[in-house]
Amino acid sequence: MTTTRPKPLPRPTPETAPFWEGCKQRELRLPFCTVCQRYFFYPRRYCPTCLSDAITWRKASGRGTLHTYIINHRPAPGFEQDAPYVIAIVQLDEGPRLMTNIINVEPQPENLIPDMPVEVVFEDASAEITLPKFQPVRTERND
Repeated sequence: MTTTRPKPLPRPTPETAPFWEGCKQRELRLPFCTVCQRYFFYPRRYCPTCLSDAITWRKASGRGTLHTYIINHRPAPGFEQDAPYVIAIVQLDEGPRLMTNIINVEPQPENLIPDMPVEVVFEDASAEITLPKFQPVRTERND
């Protein structure tokens, strides 16, 4: 008999709380340095480029491109029901790269094209945590 373990969830810290609060509101928010005018990710107290602490949080577009990925067939504990699933690095239009999952597409290499346009979608993982995930941009056809 196998037992299913709960999925581990992120634990917000003072540096990451604005990111998680944004996700809860269905907004992808990124730290932005007001000195060198750059977005960055992962959240931290100082700009990784100029070391300024003049950091604000700005709503991002939620769009990017698929940079790289792996299709995981051997899930970590708690993720057994999800396998196979796509773990990816998305290059956001604002510049930073974000590790995430690609969803709403069959996890097959022919469906995961490098530089494919993607957009953020949000998944409520618990009452406290909403996860940003990405899906291929849906193109509307007017035939």
